[in-house]
Amino acid sequence: MKTSLSKQQDNRKEIELFIGPQHPASGHMRFIGRVDGDIFTNFIPDPGWVHRGIEKIAENRKWIQIIPLVERAAILDAANMNIGYVIALEKLLDIEPPPRAQYLRTLLCEINRITSHLYGFGIAGIMIGSSTFYMWPFADREPLIDIAQLITGARLTYSYMIPGGVRRDLPQGFKEKALKALKYIERRLNNDYFRIFFDNPVTKARYQEVGVLKRDDAIRLGIVGPNLRASNVKYDVRKVEPYAAYPELEFDIAYEKEGDCYARLLVRVEEIRQSIKIIRQILDALPQGPIIHKKYEKLVSLRKLEEYQKTGIFGLPAIFTVLRPPAGEVISRVEAARGELIFHIISTGELRPYRLRMVTPSFRNIVLFRELISGARVMDFPAIYGSIDYFPPESDR
Repeated sequence: MKTSLSKQQDNRKEIELFIGPQHPASGHMRFIGRVDGDIFTNFIPDPGWVHRGIEKIAENRKWIQIIPLVERAAILDAANMNIGYVIALEKLLDIEPPPRAQYLRTLLCEINRITSHLYGFGIAGIMIGSSTFYMWPFADREPLIDIAQLITGARLTYSYMIPGGVRRDLPQGFKEKALKALKYIERRLNNDYFRIFFDNPVTKARYQEVGVLKRDDAIRLGIVGPNLRASNVKYDVRKVEPYAAYPELEFDIAYEKEGDCYARLLVRVEEIRQSIKIIRQILDALPQGPIIHKKYEKLVSLRKLEEYQKTGIFGLPAIFTVLRPPAGEVISRVEAARGELIFHIISTGELRPYRLRMVTPSFRNIVLFRELISGARVMDFPAIYGSIDYFPPESDR
């Protein structure tokens, strides 16, 4: 952290703080703040330190190769990154996955939503000095990562969803293991987490009535996800513009009215509960049938079809390497863990997209640093940051 003094016209002295990009509390994010006493008079986020060039790289990759590329924006929410792109690609191809594939997609997305929120809890905990609440949620992600690995074969970045379906079916015994993991998370969330952190008077003192985002301001700024819903705006893409299996599942939109740091945490608590509810419905009502569109299923060789019947792993048809969607322009919207994720793709009928635009939730929410920290006390900076659940690589793309 660097500081400098600047003299204002009213003869007050302000300190200019340069935080990051490698400061332990910055998360590969640079901040420029001006402080008068212990009040931030101005606070500017300076992103771009983990820029991955996903949008430009996509112009030089085949359509199928972009699936693992877009997941790198938020590896702890890879499934939701994945489905946003694949839905856009399917619009260009004019295909729709079979029902079983839709349910399996939704299952993995909700597992990722939980693990992403647990990750955010750990960051929020350590931001205000609770090392216990940093270690607990991080460790509690493991049972869910394990069941995601059972489905996909990978722990974090899955490339599970492909045009027209998914790559693998559920293995035997998956339901029992998943229900055991959900039961464990419920107990930890509803009992242990509240005793150690959410009901802790220190937590409430640091988070309640701090970093308040009013409802009208949240709408005006275009905030998305739990940060929007914590300001009493009941907006969730899964309800507004349903996709995958969400139209057939029952769940509530999690929201709070206060709009402060504590409300942003509680929204994520309720979202985990709703995700558990969704997963249980999927496990009970998973339809039978194929896991990939018939247009591509016919192109799989007999040997690969036999492998699928034995192992549940679907080999990718060779046609995917030479996909040429017709010329056109599409937009897809999904509700990722941190909020609305948008893909805008332009195709010219070639092996690669002409243009891919990826608008992530963290990119939409970055303005909150300026809005909520300007005028706040220096000691409230970590609490506000932790409550936003901002992920720098997701914003930088």
